[in-house]
Amino acid sequence: MKKVGKAVFASVSVCSMMGLLVGCGSTATTVSSNASNSTAVSTSAKTQLTLWSVDSGVAEKADQKLVSEYNSANPNAPITAEFFESTPYLQKLQIAMGAGQAASIFMNWGGGRLETFVTPGKVVNLTSQLNGDPAWKDKFLPSVMKSVTFNGQVYGVPFGNMQPVNFFYNKALFKKYNLTPPQTWNQLLSDIQIFKSHGIIPISLGGKDNWPDLMYFEYLVERIGGRQPYEEVAAGKPNSWDNPVILKALQDMKLLVKDGAFEPGFSSVGSNDGSDAALFYSGKAAMWLMGSWGYGSIMTSDSSFIPKLGYFAFPQVTGGKGNPTDVAGNPSDFYSIPTSATPAQQKAAINFLKNYNLDSKNVQNLLSIGYVPAIQGIESQLKQSNEANYEMFYYNLAKNASYFQQSWDTALPAAEGNQLDTDLGKFMIGQLSTSQFVSNMDSYLNK
Repeated sequence: MKKVGKAVFASVSVCSMMGLLVGCGSTATTVSSNASNSTAVSTSAKTQLTLWSVDSGVAEKADQKLVSEYNSANPNAPITAEFFESTPYLQKLQIAMGAGQAASIFMNWGGGRLETFVTPGKVVNLTSQLNGDPAWKDKFLPSVMKSVTFNGQVYGVPFGNMQPVNFFYNKALFKKYNLTPPQTWNQLLSDIQIFKSHGIIPISLGGKDNWPDLMYFEYLVERIGGRQPYEEVAAGKPNSWDNPVILKALQDMKLLVKDGAFEPGFSSVGSNDGSDAALFYSGKAAMWLMGSWGYGSIMTSDSSFIPKLGYFAFPQVTGGKGNPTDVAGNPSDFYSIPTSATPAQQKAAINFLKNYNLDSKNVQNLLSIGYVPAIQGIESQLKQSNEANYEMFYYNLAKNASYFQQSWDTALPAAEGNQLDTDLGKFMIGQLSTSQFVSNMDSYLNK
């Protein structure tokens, strides 16, 4: 799933159409739990570190403030932060990880794409560090940490913003037709017909970019069958795409198209360019399924719509195995450390991650630009925000979730995730049958 925009509140990094490709190496390295026990690292010789990120705009400024604070306290182990456009960054990271020349601290999105670096031993195992400092370990929301946890071992920590996916809705249109936000899938289908009968587009969909289709797919799979279908796909279980739960999710998606849930020609409407958002905030569409950055997109494009803007969690499917409190989306951005870093660099990097990243100053800076970090105990600060209602809503989505499903296109290996986006787009407009979709995706299980 792709995040769009870098504006205040919506300032987020691109997650879809990215691949962290595997390099060669050996078993993962674990840094001992006593590698960093203080907030300042003293070394007899100067240790230089680099940090790579794709943040820009106000997010980059917040990162620079954090690095500056760290450097002031650690002059013998300074960090130089470098910021890249997403695609060049991924190309650079792929090459650098393969050559053992990655930055001392590199950003990533967790999931299967980080795992391709973890498996050959190219990422530092942080488990003993976290276990040795319960305050640090317990700082993060558990649902988010699953994206950087493999075989019970942790290989990264959150920074920046969370991006769960939810429905946005036009409160004025719902009130006009005496409707309330649907809590079940059947109620959503009923509302779709009511809006359609009054000439209102029920749901805006930027189908041109494919990745918005995935949000329906991953939520339906979870609501119908829980987390097991994804886990079987991720584990490479033979024929796991040919799962009754996945087939039912595809059937329900096709039903939305058949019932006219989306605007005519939705496959020609973009999301990356904001066209789907415009259909929504202009009052032409009643609902819009989007990541939390959608709020900022609307604020930037038409802030006068904010009083009409409501939001609700993806509805539960009656009889489904999924927990209705679980969410899908982009759990967070993460920082990890490569095993190619020297012992001195690893020690300093851990000091940065433990004692500076998401400390009180950094959290305040993030909140000031509308970011909601994946940490515990910030409710009182969020309530003071200008956008407190929505920020509290989506913070609680992540906090209360027993499971935060990372978007499949970033959680799975790059080739499989990108093919999933492409094939869902084709499926939605009838260019692929259900059996063709399943066959295409099953072919990736043994690659």
